[in-house]
Amino acid sequence: MSLHIEKQVPSAEEILAQYPMDKELVAVKKQRDAEIKDVFTGASDKFIVIIGPCSADNEDAVCDYVQRLARVNEQTKDKILLIPRIYTNKPRTTGEGYKGILHQPDPEKKPDMVSGLIAIRKMFIRSLKETSLSAADEMLYPGNWGYMEDLLSYVAVGARSVENQQHRLIASGMDVPVGMKNPTSGDLTVMINSVIAAQGHHTFLYHTNQVKSDGNPLAHTILRGAVNKHGQNIPNYHYEDFRLLLDLYDQHQLLNPACIVDANHSNSGKRWDQQPRIVKEVLHSRNLNEDIKHLVKGVMIESYIEDGNQKIGEGCYGKSITDPCIGWNKTEKLLYEIADRL
Repeated sequence: MSLHIEKQVPSAEEILAQYPMDKELVAVKKQRDAEIKDVFTGASDKFIVIIGPCSADNEDAVCDYVQRLARVNEQTKDKILLIPRIYTNKPRTTGEGYKGILHQPDPEKKPDMVSGLIAIRKMFIRSLKETSLSAADEMLYPGNWGYMEDLLSYVAVGARSVENQQHRLIASGMDVPVGMKNPTSGDLTVMINSVIAAQGHHTFLYHTNQVKSDGNPLAHTILRGAVNKHGQNIPNYHYEDFRLLLDLYDQHQLLNPACIVDANHSNSGKRWDQQPRIVKEVLHSRNLNEDIKHLVKGVMIESYIEDGNQKIGEGCYGKSITDPCIGWNKTEKLLYEIADRL
């Protein structure tokens, strides 16, 4: 056999018992979950901004960043609902490179996933305790959901995972909004089918148990752009794309029709500095059409303390070691502009 056991990993129950949430934080998160749910059901007209580093590689820098978000949140919370993007798993197209804090809590050391699971919980708990802002993460590994299900208020399923059966089934058993990205091909029917699956109830195998899910009425779509057969990026954040998505939602009569727009990835052609422009166009489209305004619930932005990115080991505090991000100065300006345009 070509798989070799390196160490035993504690169960989710064991890790949660060692690093539990305080009762006060449980109450804070419960209130946050209710506020976020209200946006997706239409009970609130606040605009969601899921924002933060491409990958959360350093606890101190990430918590520093979220504290900055919290200060802006106090000034904009009547219009914007800020959700820190604290992504602890990084999908790699070729399998090479830094895979996130789950794999390497220290990016310059060898993988240690037990330490990674502990580092994730410590970072999420600290961030919530210091700011009262519960976070978003990407569900790269569905089997790991139990280790963080009490911490997250938003989950994204990536473009390369969205067709996977297990991702869809686990999403159907979550109690928080789950965003299904369109696949890299751009096929919107794949994305819609994922939402249909996540909103349904299913019986399936989870770890060593047969489980049954209730279905997740908060499952929705994320437009992130596409790549054609020539490797060219095709954005899908324009007015016409929203009209097409509205038609698909109408055809399938799904619960709580909603969309988040990813301002980076193939929508920006990975030109990270174009994210503010793209967000402003999304807001313009919302203001042109009431149906689009109700459909587009928010945006997703890659942002950190410093502009751009760096290689592992270069040591610039608060600068991405994966994809480049807009820095804090641009971020703060953009968040206030979003509030002014709503």
